[in-house]
Amino acid sequence: MLHIIDDEDVIRDALSWLARSRQIASQSYDSAEKFLGALAQPLVFDAGGDCLLLDVRMPGLSGTALFDVLSAKNLTKRLPVIFLTGHGDVPMAVDTLKRGAFDFFEKPFNDNKLMDRVQEALAQSRQAGSAAAVHERLATLSAREREVLDLILLGKMNKVIADQLGISMRTVEVHRAHIFDKMQVKTAVELAGILK
Repeated sequence: MLHIIDDEDVIRDALSWLARSRQIASQSYDSAEKFLGALAQPLVFDAGGDCLLLDVRMPGLSGTALFDVLSAKNLTKRLPVIFLTGHGDVPMAVDTLKRGAFDFFEKPFNDNKLMDRVQEALAQSRQAGSAAAVHERLATLSAREREVLDLILLGKMNKVIADQLGISMRTVEVHRAHIFDKMQVKTAVELAGILK
């Protein structure tokens, strides 16, 4: 989902149209405060990734102040930010990029280049979301399940795992089933694939 945050109606409408031309779903906000209000709701990230097109200068909370809030919440990998400005200067662009902004475009901008960067940001967001989901699933494993997982990843058979950990083969089978269930995989190969 492309989140467009700009105080100008005409810019929001034009960017929404551009997004639709690339089959990218979008949501518009006329202020940083309205986006923060939406962000305060239980956050469900889009499976296709999320990206912010953010105007630098707006009444109330500025785009750079919103970026600081997102950075403090460690959300800029999952919600990459592309700044848009009609008043940009080189030091501002360099500063935001150093602090983790995905890109910085000055108005007027090249539509195709902007949408290409949006698609790249959405791809980064998808990748970050996948990594975060795997990390969350790993966190649900017990200490013993983590031990079994490590040995599964080394290619050890159930009998070898049982001998190595001093538990029964049946217990290893139960742990393996729980690991596969929690990690949402069906095979050891698939498990290795998501953890590489």
